[in-house]
Amino acid sequence: MKQRFAWLIKLYLALLAIFVTQKAAFMWIDKPAGAHYSVADCISVMAHGLLLDIPVTGYLIALPLLAAIASVWIARRIRLRAVATAYYVVVALCASVMFVADLSLYPFWKFKLDATIFYYTDSPKDALASVSAGYVALRLAVIAAYGALLLWVLRAVTPRQLEPMAGLKGKAAATLLMIGAAAPLVVSIRGGLGESTANIGKVYFSEDEYLNHAAINPCFSMLASIGKAEDYAAEFDYFGESERTRLFDGLYAPTETDTVRLLNTERPNVVVILMESFGGQFVEAVSGRKDIAPNYNRLAREGVIFTNCYSNSFRTDRGTVSALSGYPSFPTQSVMKLPMKSRTLPCLAASLNARGYRSSFIYGGDINFTNMQSYLRTGGYGSITSDVDFSADERKDNPWGANDDVTFARLEQMIASQGRGPWHICFLTLSSHEPFEVPYKRLDDKIPNAFAYTDHCLGQFVERLRKSPAWRNLLIVCLPDHGFQYPSDITHEQHHHNSMLWIGGAVRQHRVVSTLMNQSDMPATLLGQLRIPHKEYTFSRDVFSTDYKYPFAFFTFKEGFGFADSTGHTVYGIISDKINEDSARNGKPSEAETAVRVNRGKAILQSIYDDLGRR
Repeated sequence: MKQRFAWLIKLYLALLAIFVTQKAAFMWIDKPAGAHYSVADCISVMAHGLLLDIPVTGYLIALPLLAAIASVWIARRIRLRAVATAYYVVVALCASVMFVADLSLYPFWKFKLDATIFYYTDSPKDALASVSAGYVALRLAVIAAYGALLLWVLRAVTPRQLEPMAGLKGKAAATLLMIGAAAPLVVSIRGGLGESTANIGKVYFSEDEYLNHAAINPCFSMLASIGKAEDYAAEFDYFGESERTRLFDGLYAPTETDTVRLLNTERPNVVVILMESFGGQFVEAVSGRKDIAPNYNRLAREGVIFTNCYSNSFRTDRGTVSALSGYPSFPTQSVMKLPMKSRTLPCLAASLNARGYRSSFIYGGDINFTNMQSYLRTGGYGSITSDVDFSADERKDNPWGANDDVTFARLEQMIASQGRGPWHICFLTLSSHEPFEVPYKRLDDKIPNAFAYTDHCLGQFVERLRKSPAWRNLLIVCLPDHGFQYPSDITHEQHHHNSMLWIGGAVRQHRVVSTLMNQSDMPATLLGQLRIPHKEYTFSRDVFSTDYKYPFAFFTFKEGFGFADSTGHTVYGIISDKINEDSARNGKPSEAETAVRVNRGKAILQSIYDDLGRR
């Protein structure tokens, strides 16, 4: 009996030690640039991380415990180390893969490993486009080496063999004791005896988001996200239905009444350019910075520039749905990856097609990435141009596909070949994305230089188009698919605070629009200009309508949401259940105004999950 208990205790402590030491490795390898953390910080991360390390260890020790109970009744010597090795290989491999994947992805994602990774396994080529073959090879080698080390540790704490137990009383006593040990094990797996079970928010202890992330067990994060029930309507139930309705009603009131006229025509040809990661920090009208996007800045002084347009989300798949379907984004779901849901959404192309438009889409990358083609086809884009439509030579300079100079040139050709209108083309740029290697050199820092390159391509495209017959009846709408975390210390509000630009011969005159809005308001606002009904766009608002009486912006990211109105903005953590950012437009934040923003944000989050659940 002692031999079996000694094995289980040693195995438990070894597994727990593996997860604890991973915290130190994470803080050593993935420490943010310029950050300084003390030994005390590392100890705090390890201590708080135990709240998730213990449940994961409990899961992993459950099978050995059952095996130990069964072994009591086997009347011969058991070659335990040999028998257990198969299980240890699985544990070591899974733990190694998850840990190394977490270390590798965190610098890109800024959140811990979870089921998001499976969104990219359908297109592994694209998932690896931002990194070199050497990068991948090194990590595969580390996975193998670390996995081998873990396997050695687990085998080392395991006796070569278990001796058979003699006597019925001894066997019964050992069995009862080990069954009794299962009770605290179940409690540890649950996360304690309190009302709340083990969850990621339990390890959050610091105002520093990185330290909270460092405390999260990547295995728990992955398994928890995989196991999440897809009862969307049950998620984020902050309020009872009557209170939710009271807080939510009127926030997205219909906006189909009179609108300010911005265009010379009600049937322009429409080009929508979704600019990859083109955040407000690169645009003079938002940040005041002039050097990165001089062409965009110049065009902003000619057309209609929206200076308080907030991106809904943080990823292309989510932002594209927000921009084209006028649908909010979700912190835990990508609607584009849920075709049974996304096909129920309205789409700009379908709305325009119903009024005689022909709709096309162009992107220099893989159109099947994150289920994009399914979404676009269902949404009404009959003609799609993607990476396979460009030559190998045109795609050789960027791992994602054809660079922006190539695709802007193809877009120009598409416009020239359209013939009689009306027509609509949506174009998603590509080059302002990791690894930020572009055939252009104006700025020393390669990140803003990549955005300067896209801006350069845009400027040349517009100037060529301006001289063509297509310009007179053309509306070009430029907006980012999402923002970008540059520099690395910007706030969530700054990350999502972007812009939208309308230019072209169809635009009447220059105008600066400072009204608070989301990128998801673009469809209703555009359709309002074309006098096309848009009531099916439940969450999209015509910001020029006389019924748009409470301007606000709402955005989500992996671990929270933000809400901005005329009183200020508040960012709320849905895992930590704490306010992360709070700012008043004038002076110190008011507790009452902050509470209003938080509750309205919660009501929106609850309502959009309810809506998704109904679809």
